[in-house]
Amino acid sequence: MHPLLDRRNFLNTASNALGSIALTSLLSREKLLAMSPNSTDRIAIDPTKPYAPRAPHFQAKAKNVLVIFCAGAVSQLETWDYKPKLIEWDDRPLPGGPSVTFQGPAGNLARPQYTFRQRGQTGKWVSDLIPNLAELTDDFAFVHSLTSKSNTHGPAENFLSTGFNLDGFPSLGAWVTYALGSQCDNLPAYVAIPDPRGVPQNGSNNWGPGFLPAAFQATAFSASDPVRHLKASGVSESADTATRKLLEKMQNRHLQKHPGDAQLAARIASYELAAKMQLSVPQISDIGSEPEHVLRAYGADDTANKDKAAFAKNCILARRLIQSGVRFVQLFNGAYASAGKLNWDGHNDLKNQYDVHASILDQPVAALIRDLKACGLLEETLVVWCTEFGRMPFFQKGANGRDHNPDGFTCWMTGAGVREGVSHGQTDELGVKAVEDVHPLYDFNATILHLLGLDHERLTYEHNGIQRRLTNVEGRVIDPILS
Repeated sequence: MHPLLDRRNFLNTASNALGSIALTSLLSREKLLAMSPNSTDRIAIDPTKPYAPRAPHFQAKAKNVLVIFCAGAVSQLETWDYKPKLIEWDDRPLPGGPSVTFQGPAGNLARPQYTFRQRGQTGKWVSDLIPNLAELTDDFAFVHSLTSKSNTHGPAENFLSTGFNLDGFPSLGAWVTYALGSQCDNLPAYVAIPDPRGVPQNGSNNWGPGFLPAAFQATAFSASDPVRHLKASGVSESADTATRKLLEKMQNRHLQKHPGDAQLAARIASYELAAKMQLSVPQISDIGSEPEHVLRAYGADDTANKDKAAFAKNCILARRLIQSGVRFVQLFNGAYASAGKLNWDGHNDLKNQYDVHASILDQPVAALIRDLKACGLLEETLVVWCTEFGRMPFFQKGANGRDHNPDGFTCWMTGAGVREGVSHGQTDELGVKAVEDVHPLYDFNATILHLLGLDHERLTYEHNGIQRRLTNVEGRVIDPILS
């Protein structure tokens, strides 16, 4: 008989377990539990100045981060990860491959849907799908061996953005803003720019604060969708200014009487930033003030492709935010689940869908990177291109698209502290899974923090008695892609 099926053993085990839980609760209440060895690294936040700049753990290579997040899971096999064996094995079954994957039965192997060519001084093989970005590959550091913990878009977006599959954890940008504060006093430290076609699958979880103070979440707006409720509707500017001055006076008086009221102090700081944003945000969002040659370079003047023009304006907004000192900018390309119509989720008709999505992405993002480089901003800005997972080397049965693949895919970085023209790690010869220098997304996020001067093991926040981190209990810096 199993010990737990014996009544006496079961009651004895249960009583010990309940006693341990009770003891832990009492020790926690009295603050007698052992402190984390990293507790001395706890970040001190002045609630009256939550966005004040704070020193990193060590000297940083990057001051700002621009994350270009392609929602829907871009196929590495149609973009950055050249697999000539797929051409040879086209329309043959994968030996020993799965019969069923995420969305149903697996079909035969399918060659890349676009021609690959060698690019630049490095001779990197890159697809014709993205010709403008292909011209810049000498500047990129590719990681071809990333893995995710989920093959479902929502949890996978969470894992990429927060380090956990579940909702409720802080985003990468929130961790960075919490750790480092802001570099400007009239704009948010962290801005999320949704795609013109909509928000990604998991929406604001990708830029939320989780259990960190709410001050460190992103402010979401775009070139076409400004910050909401920034100005009072139907109220004159003079009346609005007078009201804010009176409110500020009353709040400060109350704060003097209750100096320990951290929530009130944080609210005052939020109102003060909002007041400054009434002037700064409309100015920085005025893309029409850009010269015609800039609009043309980004494709923002494309009257035939309205989605491309709108996304291009978002790219210009991202550059303007970085120029103005915004610490962390998250630029989304692709929206929510839509059978691949609004994002890169190419299950059924990958070639035709990718033609649409690449035409929106390619020219604007390439122009953005060139612009940052020409302005001298790439020397202090880390640019990250990422997607939540990759795609299978075979088509789905009865369809012309690829299913989800969390076991091996590609993301890249360029800019501050990143080696140029590097390809690190690799998947097997057909692109089924990562086989060399395998890196879970924990490593990718640890590397981003490292370039900002942050040790991912020391950047912690106590929540429910646990010292939480972006990288959970894992993660290591990907040193071969660092300069």
